[in-house]
Amino acid sequence: MEGVCCATSAASSSSSENPSKRKHAAEKKPYRGIRMRKWGKWVAEIREPNKRSRIWLGSYSSPVAAARAYDTAVFHLRGPSARLNFPECVLEYGAGADHHHQELSAAAIRKKATEIGARVDAMQAAGPITSARAALKPDLNEYPSPESSEEI
Repeated sequence: MEGVCCATSAASSSSSENPSKRKHAAEKKPYRGIRMRKWGKWVAEIREPNKRSRIWLGSYSSPVAAARAYDTAVFHLRGPSARLNFPECVLEYGAGADHHHQELSAAAIRKKATEIGARVDAMQAAGPITSARAALKPDLNEYPSPESSEEI
């Protein structure tokens, strides 16, 4: 699920720019809707349609997490026609063939976006999961199975 979505490269810039500008812009800002703070954190925010206000989407340690938070917000604001950083992950945002674009408040959009961004940030900070590491750190959100629980 996230492995495929988080490993993609940055979105390409418009073809009207010359290659040197495009390369410099890609180094500075690898994804749409995010920016890097002076101290190295990546932040995401989006402007509400037909308003001057912005929706703050959070601060993340990786640009991919910030971009995924932005994608979630822009999809909920603009629907299936939104320009996404990770269009292959559109099913995670709730866009199936039978789902329709629904109106959400700014607070609800912020909540959904920060949940996705935080999950991606945590997964990237954890790194690849090996079987030995999984045995040492079990999933605490998972109910224990009768075979693995110890009887006293």
